[in-house]
Amino acid sequence: MAKEITDANFEELVLKSDKPVMLDFWAVWCGPCRMIAPIVEEMAEEYEGKAVIGKVDVDSNPEVAMKYGIRNIPTTLFVKNGEVADKQVGAAPKNVFTDKLDALL
Repeated sequence: MAKEITDANFEELVLKSDKPVMLDFWAVWCGPCRMIAPIVEEMAEEYEGKAVIGKVDVDSNPEVAMKYGIRNIPTTLFVKNGEVADKQVGAAPKNVFTDKLDALL
């Protein structure tokens, strides 16, 4: 299960993570976000112990979304050592996400 990332736990779970992090910025009302949601959940299981897979609800956590200039959702950030290493804007096939994350492992 993907971790729920919030403004409150962002620093601990993302910036201080010793593993690469894939962050899905989404909202309940976003159709394309719902399309990639099963991919994000699958990857959370597949990368258990190797990477952190998280979801940020932009409506509930505006600080994180603002900090990274998230204007369109879904936007997926790939973070390593506290720095954004890659980004995917919009829905995409699973291999796009796995390729970007695998490059950070």
